[in-house]
Amino acid sequence: MATSDVTYIDHPLIQHKLTIMRDIHTPSATFRQLLREISHLMAYEVCRDLDTEMISIQTPLESMDSPKLKGKKLCLVSILRAGNGLLEGMLELVPSARVGHIGLYRDPATLNPVQYYLKLPDQIDMRLTIVVDPMLATGHSAIAAVERLKEAGAKQIKFVCLLAAPEGIDAFTSAHPDVPIFTAAIDRELNDHGYIMPGLGDAGDRIYGTK
Repeated sequence: MATSDVTYIDHPLIQHKLTIMRDIHTPSATFRQLLREISHLMAYEVCRDLDTEMISIQTPLESMDSPKLKGKKLCLVSILRAGNGLLEGMLELVPSARVGHIGLYRDPATLNPVQYYLKLPDQIDMRLTIVVDPMLATGHSAIAAVERLKEAGAKQIKFVCLLAAPEGIDAFTSAHPDVPIFTAAIDRELNDHGYIMPGLGDAGDRIYGTK
């Protein structure tokens, strides 16, 4: 189901796994595994419109024309550190993808993002770039990450998250109306600390067992 530039992926398997992830009693190992499984399922929808071209191949029985991905290999960009949880699953599905990382942390006082790392593959202007981060809360980190990618030359960008808050969606689509959002859930709101409610807590802490 798509609403303007936001695609809500409501597949029953995704929603089932997400429910388990939300549970406070779910251990980190299970949380990581479920996130990887969900990222596989979301990747199918996100990559639905990849360009293909027909090539000639030989099967064990005869020759045929069959579709193959066209153009430069896509680029997956993780917003550190929690983005790696989605990155790993998508990379398993598309192992030939190029990978970039953007290190951003949220200033606890202003909630604004501060960049501390940036490493991107070459020819990013010729690649579909998929930015991944489990949470779209205030939207500040995602907005900043996409700004860096555009500065680096990226022209075709998609943003993928597990959960999104209405405030984050509004901020992101206002800043980057040309970048579609793909999410598995749109939650109720942000609390006073910028956390998604009801949410699932801090995704990075849940993934890595930190506090």
